[in-house]
Amino acid sequence: MNKSELVAAIAESTGESQAAVNRIVDAMFDTIAAQVKNGTKVTIPGWLSVEKGFRAARAGRNPQTGATIQIAASNTVKVSAGSKLKASVK
Repeated sequence: MNKSELVAAIAESTGESQAAVNRIVDAMFDTIAAQVKNGTKVTIPGWLSVEKGFRAARAGRNPQTGATIQIAASNTVKVSAGSKLKASVK
């Protein structure tokens, strides 16, 4: 399911217009992104949690040449499934 299919399904189940649902979905993800960028963990109890992570610098290997390279430290995003989401796929 892609974003437009998700928006259409939500609009159908709620009776709202697809344009309104699309604005809400965009606002939700913009808010989550802004909070995670600031280091705040976003949790929707039972469904998911999203937080900023850190990956330390490390040595890697160029697969074409076999040469050792240094991979810089970077920030990352951790997304964890909640209990309701996990239970829904059992």
